[in-house]
Amino acid sequence: MDRDSKRETNAAGSTPTIKSVETAHRIIETLLEIGPATATEVANHADLSTGGTYKQLKTLQKGDFVVCRDRKYRLGYRFLDIGGRIRYQHPNSQIIKSKMRELAEETDETSIYTVLENTRTVTLFREMGTKGVSTRTRIGKRLYPHETAAGKVILSQLSTREVERVLDAVGLPRVTENTITDQETFLDELAAVRERGYAYNLGESVDGLVAIAAPLIPGETVLGACSVTGPYHRLKGDPIDEAVTESLLSFVNDLELNIAHSQTV
Repeated sequence: MDRDSKRETNAAGSTPTIKSVETAHRIIETLLEIGPATATEVANHADLSTGGTYKQLKTLQKGDFVVCRDRKYRLGYRFLDIGGRIRYQHPNSQIIKSKMRELAEETDETSIYTVLENTRTVTLFREMGTKGVSTRTRIGKRLYPHETAAGKVILSQLSTREVERVLDAVGLPRVTENTITDQETFLDELAAVRERGYAYNLGESVDGLVAIAAPLIPGETVLGACSVTGPYHRLKGDPIDEAVTESLLSFVNDLELNIAHSQTV
């Protein structure tokens, strides 16, 4: 189990759990971290018994969650199948995916659709325009909310109690030199985001990359966030190119109307 997972587990308090399932989680996280490995290597890395680890791996293998070749185990592609199906269970996912492609084409940059799950943001859709650059926000990537424009703008729409729950669980760890790590400063940032209706990420997640995000609120609660990201030298402005900001806000308004219309026909 990695340090961040331990921190969130400790924050959960004394909620009763099933030890064998926790062990399976540790094994899955270990395989994700170290890649193909023998049962002994997994056990040593996860600080588990070799015999118990072997039984867990064989159980996971039976369900195609783990595959074994040359006595080395790795995670199976069944996780990919599950992830893909979960992604399209998100409300209005087909409409959102199609529109994110349009946003990338309109701005020539990378468009990203993000949701908040528990204490992390998760990338559900990512499209690249003709000038789009690769980022670490691959599909399914989980990030701290405070380091991204999408995370900030989603948190800005939540209650004080909900924001505090997230910050108490994961804190404000430094990712780059520009990441906001002071809670009072971050709460002031959320207030400013709430007032103007969109958020910036100025090299707070990846050095040299900036982003702007707006909340998607087709009803009474925030569904997710749409963002445009690119290198500083193309999107620089005050603080981000005004044309990109206007395009994003107009896009989100159209998307909300599309979703509302789809629910009434």
